[in-house]
Amino acid sequence: MKTQLRTDGYAILPDVFSPEETAGLLRTIESTEANSANFRRNQDVFAIRDLLGEVPQLWPQLLTPRLRAVLAELFPGPMPHLVKAIYFDKPAGSNWLVAWHQDVMVAVDQHLDLPGYGPWSVKAGETTVLPPREILESIVTLRLHLDACDATNGALRVVPGSHRHGVIPNEQHPAFTPQAVTCAVPAGGLMLMQPLTLHASQRSTSSWSRRVVHLEFSTAELPAGLQWRELREVPVAQASACAVEDASTLFSHGTS
Repeated sequence: MKTQLRTDGYAILPDVFSPEETAGLLRTIESTEANSANFRRNQDVFAIRDLLGEVPQLWPQLLTPRLRAVLAELFPGPMPHLVKAIYFDKPAGSNWLVAWHQDVMVAVDQHLDLPGYGPWSVKAGETTVLPPREILESIVTLRLHLDACDATNGALRVVPGSHRHGVIPNEQHPAFTPQAVTCAVPAGGLMLMQPLTLHASQRSTSSWSRRVVHLEFSTAELPAGLQWRELREVPVAQASACAVEDASTLFSHGTS
């Protein structure tokens, strides 16, 4: 699966979180009062930006031994830090779709004039910037699916190998999208993705929700004076031998 992530820009690991663990995460999210600008709710979408800033009690629930073991497999050496967390809920029958794009902007704490960084953007008080390519290539996105997801309820479509082309201008997207594949993920599974992988999401035609916790991890350090806006260190803890074995099994038997 690590080879597929490196080659195709995505991979799928089923059965990383148990039904009990996913249910616990949903209870925590659903019991949180949506009283800040980081919550967006309408008939087509419920989203929480800066998820762990808004719902900090989720962090220990997410750091299961199996997730730690997956991170250890993905990032040999120092444990990565979390740099972004979002919750997405695409309700049944949602008309919300996401056009083809790459995740090229990163959230930072301030605007600084730095070589290789830009353009910059400020929306809803959040500063984001297009960083150098090596920063984007250092990030691995882990999308934890709290519901089973397929083409009917908004599974991501991705273009395998598109991450190897750097930032792709919008007008060039049609040349890549005929090679797209749909990424079905079971409940409790992870979809791993490189941010530069071209991806999109269709409208839902199903009676099932598609609830996802989107986590981005990196070991990269930003230039002096600039910091990841949502930076969280992964607390040091040794993954159990059982968890390491589980991760090895997951990477050996996951499906694309």
